[in-house]
Amino acid sequence: MKKLASPRLAVSTLAALVALVATPAFAQAQAPKIDPADTAWMIVASALVLMMTIPGLALFYAGMVRKKNILGTMAQSLAAVLIVSLLWAIIGYSLAFTGDGRWIGSLDRALLMGMGMDSVSALAKTIPESLFMFFQATFAIITVALVAGSVADRMKFSAFLWFCILWILFVYVPIAHWVWGGGWLSTMGLLDFAGGTVVHINAGIAGIVAALVLGARRGYPHENLSPHDLSLAVIGTALLWVGWFGFNGGSALGSGSRATMAILVTHLAACSGALAWMFAEWATRGKPSVLGVISGVIAGLGTITPASGFVLPWHAVVIGLLAGLICFWACTKLKQRLGYDDSLDVFGIHGVGGTLGTLLTGVFAVGALSATAETPGGSPGLIEGNAAQVYTQLIGVGATIVWSGVVTWILLKVIGAFVGLRVSDEAERMGLDITQHGEAVQ
Repeated sequence: MKKLASPRLAVSTLAALVALVATPAFAQAQAPKIDPADTAWMIVASALVLMMTIPGLALFYAGMVRKKNILGTMAQSLAAVLIVSLLWAIIGYSLAFTGDGRWIGSLDRALLMGMGMDSVSALAKTIPESLFMFFQATFAIITVALVAGSVADRMKFSAFLWFCILWILFVYVPIAHWVWGGGWLSTMGLLDFAGGTVVHINAGIAGIVAALVLGARRGYPHENLSPHDLSLAVIGTALLWVGWFGFNGGSALGSGSRATMAILVTHLAACSGALAWMFAEWATRGKPSVLGVISGVIAGLGTITPASGFVLPWHAVVIGLLAGLICFWACTKLKQRLGYDDSLDVFGIHGVGGTLGTLLTGVFAVGALSATAETPGGSPGLIEGNAAQVYTQLIGVGATIVWSGVVTWILLKVIGAFVGLRVSDEAERMGLDITQHGEAVQ
C-alpha cells in the first residue's frame, strides 16, 4: 500500500491542478493585470498631450498670425479637439488599433462597443483600454491641428471642419494602423516611437499640399505679414515643450525607465535644436530672433519624436543640432527658392524634421533600448551594424509622403468643389475673426 501511495498522490495532485487551471478564477488571475502606476502616468501623459493642442498649439499659432486672425486660428485648434475626439470614439480608434489587417483595422471597437472598465488593449496590457484609446486620440487631434498652420489667414472655417473629418479618416487612421496598429510597416520593422511618420511627416506633407492648393496669402511675399504677438507664441512653445514629455514619454505606455529616458532625450534635443537654429540665424542674419529660438525648440522636439524611445542622450543632442540646422535651412533657403507660402512653416519644421528624425532613428537606434518581448534583440541601427534599418525607415518615410500627399490633394479638391476652400479677397483683407466668427480681439 505504501508503494501505491506516491503514484496515487501524484495523480490526485495532477487532477487538482487541471481542475484549478480550468476554473474561471485561475483564468482571470492569468489575464493581463492593470498596473496602477502605469495607469496614473498615462492619465498624466494624456492630459499633457491634450494640453499641447489647447492651449499650447492654439497660443503658438495665434501669436504668429496677424491680429485680425487670432480667434480664427484658435477656433481651428478647438474644432480639431471637438471633431476628432468624437470621430476617434465612433470609428477611428477601431480602424487604427483593432484587427490584424495589413492596410486597415477592423470594426471590433466601433462606437467603443465591447470596451469595459477592465478591458485592456493587446498593445498596452497594463493600462485600461479606455485610457489607451484616449491617449491615441490626443495624437490624432494635434496632427490635424498642425496642418492648420500651413493655411493660416485664408481657409474657410467650414472647409476646415470638413477637412478634419475626412483627413482623419482617410489619411491619419490608415497610416496610424500601418505603423502602430499592426499594419504592414509595423510588420516590416519600422521604428517610430512617438510619431515621426504618423504625426510629423503626415502633417508636414498635408500642410504643404494644402498651402499649394489654396495658394499664397494675399500680399505674400511683398506685404508685411509679421506675427502679431510673439509673446503668445513663446507661451505656446513652453506649453508644447512640457506637453511633449507626455507625447514622447507617454508613448512608452508605462511608467518605467523607457519613459524617463524618452523624456530626457526629448528635453536635450529641444535645447540643442534651439541653440543650433539661434546660432545659424545669428551667423546669417546678424541677430538671433526669439521667433528663431522657439522655432528651433519645435524643430528639435519634432525631430527627436520617432527616436525618443530608442536612443541615448548624446544621440539626442546630435539629432537636435541637425534638426536646428536643417529645419532652419528648409524654412529660409528652401522655402524662398521654391516660393510656396506655408504660413507657419509646418512643412519646414514638422515635415522636414519628421523625415530627418525617422531616418536618424535608423542610424542611432540602440538594440537594447528597442527590445520588446516579441523582439528580445531589438532593432539596432546603422551605428550598431544594421544598415537594413535605414532602408526600412526610408520605406516608411516614402509611404507616408505618398499616401498623405496624394490623398490630402484629393480631399482638398473634393471639399473645394462642394463648399470652397478659401475666403474671398475682401474677407481675407478684413480678417477671419470678423468674417468667419463675427468677433474680434480688441
